[in-house]
Amino acid sequence: MRARNRELLALVPASLLVTAGFTAIFIQRHDLLSNVSLTYGLLFLGLCLAAHIVLRLTLPYADPYLFPLVALLACFGLVMIYRIDDTLARQQAQWFVIGLILFSATIVTLRDYHVLERYRYVIAATSLFLLLLPRVPGIGSQVNGAYLGIHFAGTTFQPAEFAKIGIVVFLASYLRDTRQLLVTAGTRVLGVTLPPLKHFGPLLVVFGAAMLELLIIRDLGSSLMFFGGFLAMLYVATNRLSFPVIGLLIFALGAWFIGTHTPHVQDRIDAWQHPFRAALYNRPGGSYQVAQSVFAQADGGLFGRGFGEALIAYPCQIGGHAATCPLLPASQTDLIYSVVTNELGLFGACGLLIVYALAVERGFRIAILARDSFSKLLAAGLTSVFALQVFVIVGGVTRAIPLTGVTLPFVSYGGSSIMANFVLLALLLLVSDKARRDPL
Repeated sequence: MRARNRELLALVPASLLVTAGFTAIFIQRHDLLSNVSLTYGLLFLGLCLAAHIVLRLTLPYADPYLFPLVALLACFGLVMIYRIDDTLARQQAQWFVIGLILFSATIVTLRDYHVLERYRYVIAATSLFLLLLPRVPGIGSQVNGAYLGIHFAGTTFQPAEFAKIGIVVFLASYLRDTRQLLVTAGTRVLGVTLPPLKHFGPLLVVFGAAMLELLIIRDLGSSLMFFGGFLAMLYVATNRLSFPVIGLLIFALGAWFIGTHTPHVQDRIDAWQHPFRAALYNRPGGSYQVAQSVFAQADGGLFGRGFGEALIAYPCQIGGHAATCPLLPASQTDLIYSVVTNELGLFGACGLLIVYALAVERGFRIAILARDSFSKLLAAGLTSVFALQVFVIVGGVTRAIPLTGVTLPFVSYGGSSIMANFVLLALLLLVSDKARRDPL
């Protein structure tokens, strides 16, 4: 139980951060201290303690640091979203509670997660179906040219968040059975082993269908996550560097073709390369969102403007009526990293990225400790997808890559994201408990 005791102790700083964050917001807004911040901190600690008790009773040997790291990210996200919009923060808190319930339910019902291997094709088919739902007339919704969500029971749901977990489960199960055949039964051409089509074909069909559907719904961020996770799992399964190298070459060729023949992708690339055209040079094109993101990060400097001091909207006139116009569009989702950098500076943003790096390190450590192939591939795949999601949104906001519409895990506003990532966390802890419980 020493591991669980360390986990319990590590949850205290996250709760203190909630209290300190809300205290700073109340001082900035009303210039007074309030007991409400302490209440919020205690509520957050109580919810985390409930999840901790579930882990203590069901997974006593699981990694003791992964859940506290996620709790730290979640509390940081709640405070930042509350600072942006009170109503959205209340909704995010509700999604956080639902995510914890889903997290606990996954752990209780999937104690033997190897049962997922039996239903790999059902899981793959369900994931492909989920990816196509946003294009179904009547329930699908289009935002900025991409079909990402569906409307259901008065809420918006992004099925790609759960589809990524299903695709990883399928890849882990299929590669467990064929990983040796992909290496030993292949044909050598110019020093490179080409896997036999008999064994590699079904993998390409399912994964190719997923990538095609992502192009249909124009979800470029998820496409990059899926493809990167696929290459990472393929490398872990075969231990051959040639597979990811060939995959990257194919990706570069496909990216060039799509970028030169698809207007939606061309617009994203143009916004990435020339975001300041409209703002500085009075020329068509550019991207107000990307330009404002860069300005906000530069304005933060090393130490930031101060918590709660970022200017995310300004009073304006719309149709002759007073209104509020966004200075940082989608600041609670796509550009929340820019808000963090503006208020806490480069040092604060690096601190946030260090927490993500520690969580990814714990995930890959779980994959290293896992003894059976399915567990190792599952942990490596889930961790890779999680890490790539952070890279895609942070890279887009900082102009390292084109900006795409994905969420910053556990920090950005979004119910689908926080629920799916809690399921991902539960699967990682299930693998960790089995690896640490029976190391031989």
